[in-house]
Amino acid sequence: MTISSPARLAIFEEMTIYQAQAQKEQLLAALSGTEHLELDLSAVPTMDSAGLQLLILLKREVQEQDKRLTIVGHSAAVQQILDFCNLASTFGDPMVITACP
Repeated sequence: MTISSPARLAIFEEMTIYQAQAQKEQLLAALSGTEHLELDLSAVPTMDSAGLQLLILLKREVQEQDKRLTIVGHSAAVQQILDFCNLASTFGDPMVITACP
């Protein structure tokens, strides 16, 4: 059994309804090319419910395809919406919470 390195995708733009369609295609394409996707959301400045829906869609696709998803970075905007919707544990990835300045 060979273990391959995970593919990494970083998102640097807002995850809002305005980018949802393009990001959906980007996320699904990244997932189709790997067995393990590392998603870096540490630079996402804003996330709305459309962005959250993309994460839920990606999580569902990972489960259906018996693949693996790891979110390796959470911006404050991502943390806020996951906390507000009580979904942090749904993704199962540790969130590093930085100290307030």
